[in-house]
Amino acid sequence: MKRVFLFGLIAVLLIVFSGCAAGPNGMRDTQDEEGKVVGFWRGIWHGFITPFAFIISLFKDSVGIYEAHNNGGWYNFGYVIGLSIIFGGPSGSAARARRKKRE
Repeated sequence: MKRVFLFGLIAVLLIVFSGCAAGPNGMRDTQDEEGKVVGFWRGIWHGFITPFAFIISLFKDSVGIYEAHNNGGWYNFGYVIGLSIIFGGPSGSAARARRKKRE
């Protein structure tokens, strides 16, 4: 009985989490209204301003936190670097661990 419940729980979780999986970006490598496709450097900037853009996006529908008209992998790489800059990255968590260890 316990195995059936565990199997059922795992199956339900897999179905629920598969709905959260990222899909393809249909606007990749397409130009926006201004004829631009953003790349690596704009990805860093968007990653860096994500916390602020998120707060603004709660109140304004015209603001997004991610550029859909991007060039793919390089934009995503820059976005992740920008996020790690703003949130401290691995060095920030290592510094917190050292401070906590000293206390």
